[in-house]
Amino acid sequence: MLFLRISEDGMARAQFQKGQKVWVECVGAWAFIEQVQPVWAKGFEEPVRVTYDVGLGREFTANELLLATDDPASDQGLGDWRLLRARNKWQLPEDCLHHPHPGTYPVVVTDRADWGGWRVPGAEYDRDPQHIEYQARLIAAAPQLMRLAQDLVDLVAETPDDAPPAVLTLARQARDLLHGVTRVLEPAPDRLLSPVAAA
Repeated sequence: MLFLRISEDGMARAQFQKGQKVWVECVGAWAFIEQVQPVWAKGFEEPVRVTYDVGLGREFTANELLLATDDPASDQGLGDWRLLRARNKWQLPEDCLHHPHPGTYPVVVTDRADWGGWRVPGAEYDRDPQHIEYQARLIAAAPQLMRLAQDLVDLVAETPDDAPPAVLTLARQARDLLHGVTRVLEPAPDRLLSPVAAA
């Protein structure tokens, strides 16, 4: 079945524009729209179908392409993530003296009520407790690291011409990392926004 965005008058509408970055779902890769290819039929004033050439060897329909958009959850803030210690129920403290904190294991809580978040299975913790402790500290620090990365991006964006090349490179890397966390994929809108409406 061919998926099209059909307008009220029965005509197909382009959902993407040339040069736009899209996720090609069936390939699992990012690509840029190289050509918007309307399919015309005799007797119709507008195209009956629109396909997109993204340089991957075949044409794609709009339902095979997704856009990156800001994740609404990223606007809610991360809160206060913290590292707590939970009692080790599967081993006695004297049986795990090689652990950094015998009798406990780390839990990263991401909720005000001290529940919800990240924890590790006992067997995995026992296999490499130092590594799991390190991961727990890193996860608990993630919100502050994200704020630091965003501050760097904002600082460089204010005066990009004054930033040294190395700092510009770091800011680009920080921006790309943040987009990997704060952006999600969604289908294209029913209709392309005009440049004036998009601004």
